[in-house]
Amino acid sequence: MAVSKIVLSSLIHIRPITCAASYHTRLVPHPPDLVKWVKKEGGFVHQAVKIFPQEDNETYGLGLVASQDIPKGSLLIALPDHIPLKFESDAGDGADSVLVDLASQVPEELWAMKLGLKLLQERARLGSFWWPYISNLPETYSVPIFFQGEDIKNLQYAPLLYQVNKRCRFLLDFDQEVRRALASVKPNDHPFGGQELNASSLGWAMSAVSSRAFRLHGKKLAAGTRNEVVAETEIKQNDSLLLNYGCLSNDLFLLDYGFVMPSNPYDTIELKYEGALMDAASMAAGVSSPNFSSPAAWQQQILSQLNLVGETAIVKNPEENSDYRYYEKSLEAGEITIIKGDNHYSRLIFDGWRVITLLIIIRNRDEFL
Repeated sequence: MAVSKIVLSSLIHIRPITCAASYHTRLVPHPPDLVKWVKKEGGFVHQAVKIFPQEDNETYGLGLVASQDIPKGSLLIALPDHIPLKFESDAGDGADSVLVDLASQVPEELWAMKLGLKLLQERARLGSFWWPYISNLPETYSVPIFFQGEDIKNLQYAPLLYQVNKRCRFLLDFDQEVRRALASVKPNDHPFGGQELNASSLGWAMSAVSSRAFRLHGKKLAAGTRNEVVAETEIKQNDSLLLNYGCLSNDLFLLDYGFVMPSNPYDTIELKYEGALMDAASMAAGVSSPNFSSPAAWQQQILSQLNLVGETAIVKNPEENSDYRYYEKSLEAGEITIIKGDNHYSRLIFDGWRVITLLIIIRNRDEFL
């Protein structure tokens, strides 16, 4: 069941959450000025940095643009430590204690849902300190958990499909957990001001966090901490200020951010050894005498030694790789480049020992071994 089929009903400041793949409007028609709020709270925004709506063939939404040339090394943005929204794990009393208990039920791999609960709490709170920021968030997100059922099926890539369905199932199950936990909570202890949550609002919050939140590593200074953004290169007038998301695959980009990179050098594809599929592929490739699904005894022995078949077979399971990064390069690993569509290059990282599997299985004799 796609989460997008569930309609949000009653959170203060919240409109019904639906799936949209076009320009995302903000939560309210005329939200507070975000830059003014940051400056009012002791933050800094460079005078040449402007928030600007972007909508073209590749990007849409709000972005940062330089209204004039900015020299290298310039301080662009500085935020006092009290401005970023954080989830405090120390259980307090009443509503905060309930929120921490709910967050403890969230798997570590779905950390965004923990901060998402705090986001929903502040979104439901009238006069929230963070309302100037929250009101500027998109009303909808085009991440796969909001796809319709047929669109999810059309992803046609098992590891990605597994992760999408897993997140959808989690949201539906967690929705029930939240309802049970809040059923007996006193009105004054309700973390969301008595407002009702459902899987759609939970999905909105998780998507808002996963597409925006990040952790800054470093020591906390005694005199206070400021989060700073510094220009590492000269920025020309009208240039967009872009964030480097890191060396991620298109699977992660789509899951957490709702987009893919057309030519992503860090894209990876997971392949599973399966006899029937390999037989079909070998026939399509014109390889004679395919033996994948019915290997000879000597082939079966070698495949077992390679842990590709049998009770000890190593099968990659997305659930056992919670960070969704399946491949680690080693001295015995290599990589090849494959093409997915027009000018779309991806890396397929493989174990060097398993490369000989294809040679083994299509041979009729074991003499070359």
